[in-house]
Amino acid sequence: MKWFDNTALTIVIIGAVNWLLIGIFRFDLVAFIFGNMSWISRIIYTVVGLCGLYLISLFGRINSMS
Repeated sequence: MKWFDNTALTIVIIGAVNWLLIGIFRFDLVAFIFGNMSWISRIIYTVVGLCGLYLISLFGRINSMS
């Protein structure tokens, strides 16, 4: 499961960088590359969101490890 945690964390970090670009420069990298709300960009946004929700469970697993 560690590979899934690392993959989800990488996807969420990439999504966070996209939000940083939106916040500072009003530049949406996903929309620029894949089109504004095209089916592929919607899939990318959905995957980033699902990975973020999955990583909420990381808090519980970190507390149980210590």
